Amino acid sequence: MSLPTTPTALLSVRGLRKSFGANVVLDDVSLDIEPGQCVALIGASGSGKSTLLRCINLLEQVDDGVIELAGRDIADPRVDADQVRSRMGIVFQAYNLFPHLSVLDNVTLAPRRVHKVARAEAESRSMTMLDRVGLADKARARPDDLSGGQQQRVAIARAMVNSPELLLLDEVTSALDPELVGEVLDLLRDLRAEGMTMILSTHEMGFARNVADTVCFLDAGRILEAGPPAEVLGDPQQERTRQFLSRLAS
Repeated sequence: MSLPTTPTALLSVRGLRKSFGANVVLDDVSLDIEPGQCVALIGASGSGKSTLLRCINLLEQVDDGVIELAGRDIADPRVDADQVRSRMGIVFQAYNLFPHLSVLDNVTLAPRRVHKVARAEAESRSMTMLDRVGLADKARARPDDLSGGQQQRVAIARAMVNSPELLLLDEVTSALDPELVGEVLDLLRDLRAEGMTMILSTHEMGFARNVADTVCFLDAGRILEAGPPAEVLGDPQQERTRQFLSRLAS
């Protein structure tokens, strides 16, 4: 499914293709996201959601297609990938915190090592962000001392500390116990309300319905259906979308 180009898009993906050997994971994917928008990617495991996020963050090299960030093609192999990643934040479902470092050191690592920010300034920024996610009192704790929901909030703080233009979230609640999901979703709602531009893959249909501007249903590496949540989730036009949603509801 090809979506029309949006001139004001912060991120524009056109004709994206990605394979691993003979396995085609993304097949002619196109989408736009404007500043301040939230796009939710839904679909079964293996549909290409995580790979799409990894391609946008340049963690995977695309086979074909264009990824433009603020009008610049970042999929060009000549682009400095680290410089591009510094403009985005990405959060994975498995937290990926360093267990031997304190919470504060986990959050300050990128500002100090990648952005060459002085320790005092990096710690000041990080404490502000930890306070923002409700974990300033855990700054000296180790990740293993925290609940899963707290660890995921630390991971979001780490992604946000450098004021990214775009936040990518890959199934950030799927590894959490059900009672911990709400605290992470509440934080994402707050970030969305503050105007953070986000793309997230999720199985939380209620969250997608209430927070996203656009829902994209991926199937076999293609965006099969895309539109406002009320349309895609409430009145899907594709039989495959209806099948997927009915299984979630059962």
